[in-house]
Amino acid sequence: MNELVVVGAGGFARETAQAVRDAGDFELLGHLDDNPDLHGREVDGVPVLGGCDLVHALPEARVVICVGNPRDYAARARLVRRFGLPVDRYATVIHPTAAVSATSEVGPGSVLLAHCVLTAAVRVGAHVAVMPHAVLTHDDAVEDFATITSGVRLGGGVRLERGAYVGSGALVREGTTVGAWSQIGMGSSVLGDVPPGEVWVGSPARRLREAAAPALDELATRTTVGGPLK
Repeated sequence: MNELVVVGAGGFARETAQAVRDAGDFELLGHLDDNPDLHGREVDGVPVLGGCDLVHALPEARVVICVGNPRDYAARARLVRRFGLPVDRYATVIHPTAAVSATSEVGPGSVLLAHCVLTAAVRVGAHVAVMPHAVLTHDDAVEDFATITSGVRLGGGVRLERGAYVGSGALVREGTTVGAWSQIGMGSSVLGDVPPGEVWVGSPARRLREAAAPALDELATRTTVGGPLK
């Protein structure tokens, strides 16, 4: 059985660790986190082995990066760039209760948590976080580093561009595009295209402001799972 380390020790990382244990596809070695106060401790019974750069001291272990929050949802992209790991080091974690159709695809480093659904011909890129009870319907395309939080519903043919963040319970109308590194507020209803690098909230959703600095920085930094694009 392949070994796995979870980068991060916060809420998303803990949920992913539980999904790993529930699925039984990997031997979970522990968490890596740059907070020294956590080193040597256990989180939900899983040890925090040390800082994030220990990924290089564990060359046989697969890796999944589980960091980020609404204030800084670009953290996964920065860590991918910092690590510079080959694509095959990254694991894909899918909770056993997730429903992923045979015509759908999920990229390396992505995590699908409990009871999420990918109905037909859904394409999910690399390092995407899909939280519990999210529903992605036919022909949706989710680009690298996007975050889909709990209870989100995407209509058919929706496109979430690189790094887009969709808050809990949001609804996105069919055929709509949410621009790169934009953020949709929780409970919002998105009825039209959202430009890159903006925060939209409400029902119907409207522009609130420009996205925060970490997201805007990523608009100028194209990153793949193996490093920056040429």
